[in-house]
Amino acid sequence: MSNFPTPPPPAPTFGAAFRYWLKLGFISFGGPAGQIAMMHQELVERRRWISERRFLHALNYCMLLPGPEATQLAVYIGWMMHRTLGGIIAGVLFVLPSLVLLILLTWVYLAAGHLPLVAGVLYGIKPAVTAIVIFAAWRISSRALKNGLLWSMAAAAFIAIFAFEVPFPAIVLGAAFLGYVGGQVAPHKFQGGGSHGPTDQHFGPALIDDDTPPPAWVRFSWARLVGYSAVGLGLWGGTLALLTAQSSWNGVLAQMGWFFTKAALLTFGGAYAVLPYVYQGGVEHYGWITGTQMIDGLALGETTPGPLIMVVAFVGFVGGWTKAIFGPESLFLAGAAGAAAATFFTFLPSFLFILIGGPLVEATHGDIKFTAPLTGITAAVVGVIVNLAVFFAWHVLWPQATPARPFAGDFEWFSALIGLAAAIALLRYKIGIMPVIGGCALLGLLSAFIR
Repeated sequence: MSNFPTPPPPAPTFGAAFRYWLKLGFISFGGPAGQIAMMHQELVERRRWISERRFLHALNYCMLLPGPEATQLAVYIGWMMHRTLGGIIAGVLFVLPSLVLLILLTWVYLAAGHLPLVAGVLYGIKPAVTAIVIFAAWRISSRALKNGLLWSMAAAAFIAIFAFEVPFPAIVLGAAFLGYVGGQVAPHKFQGGGSHGPTDQHFGPALIDDDTPPPAWVRFSWARLVGYSAVGLGLWGGTLALLTAQSSWNGVLAQMGWFFTKAALLTFGGAYAVLPYVYQGGVEHYGWITGTQMIDGLALGETTPGPLIMVVAFVGFVGGWTKAIFGPESLFLAGAAGAAAATFFTFLPSFLFILIGGPLVEATHGDIKFTAPLTGITAAVVGVIVNLAVFFAWHVLWPQATPARPFAGDFEWFSALIGLAAAIALLRYKIGIMPVIGGCALLGLLSAFIR
């Protein structure tokens, strides 16, 4: 344990933890990088509920999983402190405020998005979103890529997905393998990695410290594994059956359940990596949403708290609305049902991954055999996030472009200037994400009046 004269903090009550997670759900702006930094500052540095090393070990595991790593990290820490109910409450409160806000904002977007005021705001926010994605890549890389080897792995991942369209799961597996081999050959290159890199910081004794023995509910149990698996499959299968009964297997809600289940299970690297998959399915395969609407949805997602992957709620709302699944008189209800279905099927696996896999992970913290592959995966994720930034920049700067004609139409010079200003504000002057979005929205309004 760290050599500090102060004792560990007292264990928080369930009510105190509930209030913290509820507060986090309303203030967790900035995408996964910002949310993880916010949790680190509050839980590691200020409250000392968990030590730096245990926090990073949990984060490494969440980075390995498909799905939103910030949400999974909240579930993980809530579970370690207050058992299963603590983990569920942490995850639900992290997501619920964002779902409600996105339902309301998407309704306004669809009902009034054609108005110059709304269109101008979105015009300004879209290039800011591209800058924010670049900023996220920079923040993760500056803390995780501590040597030339990890930088090379990030560059290789970018080239693989950008130039050769290698599926991201294959990139993850390759990075994990290289990390495992590297951990055996050059362990110092992969020691203590993760999205926040190796750490030598100490903030005093923590409630869950480096050498704190795991409580009973954190230890692995076959009975617990089978029980959680059965409950999870029951919730998933029962809900999908209800949606199928509502219309048919080919109905919009049932197909949303199936698609977002695959999105939750087959995509890795958190929100920034899952977005191209959601774009491909929601826009190109099912036609629930257009490409322009997808970028607008990400812009709205950046302006609300909660995980960035909540853009799936936007996709679900627009899909339910445009397909009028309950008839033309119930468009809001249809959209809300689509948003709820997309959110449920996207996040259910995240809870199960933590409650089932957490005990195994807690037995491995500090073991290079397990941490080195996760460090390799984190490096690859940086490359994928850069690819996503390129993807968004292309759509924002050449809005009429297509894969066959990648630079068709006029170049949006004003969007480029807004994006450049946002990047400088974030990277050079360290201005917060919300002020940057607000400033870019005002510039978008100005452009609407000028035009």
